[in-house]
Amino acid sequence: MRRVCFLLKVRQDRIEEYRARHETVWPEMREALSAAGWHNYSLFLREDGLLVGYLETEDFAAARRAMEETDVNARWQAEMAGFFESLDGARPDEAMRPLSEVFHLA
Repeated sequence: MRRVCFLLKVRQDRIEEYRARHETVWPEMREALSAAGWHNYSLFLREDGLLVGYLETEDFAAARRAMEETDVNARWQAEMAGFFESLDGARPDEAMRPLSEVFHLA
């Protein structure tokens, strides 16, 4: 299992709404993520909007492709795009760039 961590930036004026939206993630989105191989998926949000995402998966590229094939992902990404800074025209899920792991204590 590979550990994946990525960063995004939530717009300062949308932080509270972003938090609220994630209190009730659509059941079909949760199911699609699990079916696509996203395990132990967590999001952490700092007060300034820095968003840290973490998940475990066998193959991140394959897990992303599997999500791209779902209708629920297209709808979710369209709704979430306005919450983020610096996407440069990309969807939020396309802007996820894994960080390099430099240490892990098992």
